[in-house]
Amino acid sequence: MNIFNYITLVSMVILTILILVQTRGASLGAGLGSGGEVNTVRRGTDKTLHQITIVFAIIFSLSILLSVLV
Repeated sequence: MNIFNYITLVSMVILTILILVQTRGASLGAGLGSGGEVNTVRRGTDKTLHQITIVFAIIFSLSILLSVLV
């Protein structure tokens, strides 16, 4: 395994955790996309988590692309 495979695995786990942390509401249905509320503005830690999730999604995508090319 090369370094890109390790980066892919680590970023995949972190990205999964970040996505699961961002669920709104306490019920299982809210975690699966059926939350009743609609929030359009992210503030505070929610905004920071969203930005970190985007960064890890880019890292994940680039690591897969580079592992295929190399």
